[in-house]
Amino acid sequence: MRARGYIEELAANGRRHFRSVAAFHAIGGSQASVRAQLRRLKEQGLIAEPARSFHVIVSPEYRRLRCLPAEQFVDQLMKVWEEPYYLGLLSAAERHGAAHQRPQSCQVIVRKNRATLSCGEVRVEFIARGDLEKMPVATVNTPLGVLRYATPEVTALELVGYPNHAGGLSNVATIVGELAEGLDAGKLLAVARLSPISWSQRLGYILELVGHEDLAKALEPFVQEQARSYTPLRRAAAMAKAKRSARWKLIVNVEVEPDA
Repeated sequence: MRARGYIEELAANGRRHFRSVAAFHAIGGSQASVRAQLRRLKEQGLIAEPARSFHVIVSPEYRRLRCLPAEQFVDQLMKVWEEPYYLGLLSAAERHGAAHQRPQSCQVIVRKNRATLSCGEVRVEFIARGDLEKMPVATVNTPLGVLRYATPEVTALELVGYPNHAGGLSNVATIVGELAEGLDAGKLLAVARLSPISWSQRLGYILELVGHEDLAKALEPFVQEQARSYTPLRRAAAMAKAKRSARWKLIVNVEVEPDA
């Protein structure tokens, strides 16, 4: 079998991913010969290699990207790496109908930091959260399998926890305002208990700011009980003349301006 025939057979059976070792066994011949064949297919835009020895078959509608969309290979790649994961932050917000603008990369929550992957026009950004396996997730069926996403409640808390990955606090406030319609107060409090208390302090303030007092009230007793000290709204920003919110035990050291 030649490499071209191999990928055509995989595609005919609904598969769009393969590892180098599987290609070596299926195609036969020397590894050098198989690698050369795969390299030619890559040059022709028929396959791409998002990660070392992990290949995707690029169907015609995605040739302009020179890769499959990340959502069509992340789950399979994480299984190869034997890594727990879920899509979070702006990628999860988009899934839940609250992305203010389309994310420039697919954002994946993993246990430890990894370098960003680039595959043609597709980027996959990894954000570390050591306790991600405790987080509730939603699963979504895709044409090529199942994908794991942070729930709306996890997404809201992580947006305030990782604002530098979400366009800053003003953009976070805009997205939280859109997410809020679908948040469940009980589920939000449950996730808050699994997260740093500073995230609840910031989220409560932002929920109040964007007019979702009902959700803010659900977090307030938890913050008052658990927050041992005032925390800055924005880390690494000046605090000397900042006002303070006693309700959220928060140093409001930056102005947050969500889009109307």
